[in-house]
Amino acid sequence: MHECHNYRSVTTRREFLERVGMGLGGVALSSLVNPSITTGADLAPRAKRIIYLFQSGGPSQFELFDYKPRINEMHGQELPESVRKGQRLTGMTGFQNSLPLARSHFSFQQHGESGAWVSELMPYTAKIADDLCFVKSMHTEAINHDPAITFFLTGSQIAGRPSFGSWLSYGLGSENENLPAFCVLITKDKSGQPLYARLWGNGFLPSRHQGVQFRSGADPVLYLGNPDGVSPSQRRMQLDRLKELHALRQGGADWEQIESRIAQYEMAYRMQTSVPEIMDLSDEPDYIYDLYGSDAREPGTFAANCLLARRLAERGVRFIQLFHQGWDHHGGLPSGIRVQSKETDQPSAALVQDLKQRGMLEDTLVIWGGEFGRTNYCQGRLTDTDYGRDHHPRCFSLWMAGGGIQPGLSYGETDELGYNIVRDPIHVHDLQATLLHLLGINHERLTFKYQGRRFRLTDVHGEVMTPLII
Repeated sequence: MHECHNYRSVTTRREFLERVGMGLGGVALSSLVNPSITTGADLAPRAKRIIYLFQSGGPSQFELFDYKPRINEMHGQELPESVRKGQRLTGMTGFQNSLPLARSHFSFQQHGESGAWVSELMPYTAKIADDLCFVKSMHTEAINHDPAITFFLTGSQIAGRPSFGSWLSYGLGSENENLPAFCVLITKDKSGQPLYARLWGNGFLPSRHQGVQFRSGADPVLYLGNPDGVSPSQRRMQLDRLKELHALRQGGADWEQIESRIAQYEMAYRMQTSVPEIMDLSDEPDYIYDLYGSDAREPGTFAANCLLARRLAERGVRFIQLFHQGWDHHGGLPSGIRVQSKETDQPSAALVQDLKQRGMLEDTLVIWGGEFGRTNYCQGRLTDTDYGRDHHPRCFSLWMAGGGIQPGLSYGETDELGYNIVRDPIHVHDLQATLLHLLGINHERLTFKYQGRRFRLTDVHGEVMTPLII
């Protein structure tokens, strides 16, 4: 047994192959001799990292990206049973005697050479339409928030599986040993559906692969600093002695857990220097703040988090997850979605532009979307000035940019009332398989053995959507 000099060291070739899941295809020699790389890739990667702008609550596609003039014409009329086809409704509208179609209060126009339809609510997104791939035919199995968001981020509606970023950390490791492979940013002062730490948790993967949440304020990562009276040199000495004690258990049944603990201690020590540097935005020029919008100067806002996401991406963070709550518009949709769009439109577009001008968009995959869509009919009372929409998992929209995704493409189609998909459906597992493919990973081979079976992000489903790829 050799001394474990860092957490990615392995004892035997068999142990290495077991940990990364059935070998994952062509295991590169470089990963065997360079312990800073944990391989999980067996394809030629198009992307190195993902920035996922998750819009929690389910943004309404009818007000943003899926233009349906037929609904305008049928405003107030009953949803035809021939369209619904007996599909289940939530408990919030299942009791309604009437399901009146509700037109969008917002106008649409086509933009760019691609002619993508974008709502007036998203003027900045409209300007970069030719850089985006709009998917109009997403569908999911979950009809309520918690199972739906859990499904998107872990591949299962049941809590307890590893999150997407944890799978990437496990499969690919980090490009920067001083920062976690998986970082999480949440817009401050927002209410809505709750966000649980398990959404960026490691599940049954080793704990070193869990996401690390960054916060605004004086203590961006909790419990990172040394206690009063403990100097950096004292902390270093303490960790060295602790590591020596842990090494006495090397090779034991609990060694993997101990190894993860050592890795987390060491990462926290290195982050004491790297985190203050990355959180210090004083070196960002005024034109960058102008690009992202005035909110970017206020730590913890969605705009500031988008800017911070770019800084994390520059430093090799593999998966950066942003959460923005408040899209759950069962009522008061016209006023509510105005607020949400204003908060997210400019900084989301700015992130794509910023990455592009730095030459990073080609290997950074940006995703914008929520856990499901909204119904074409009104929840509650429909008036001339107000309406709401219920959850709709049957079809919804999101957009992607960079990282090998086809720009200027609008993919998939829903029926004239936007209730069912009529062309090119994409399931959640299809999306996950495609994202892994772009990162150089065969989704069927990124596995982890737990409780007697091999698990993967896409479970037993998923197909790579090649039409979305350049």
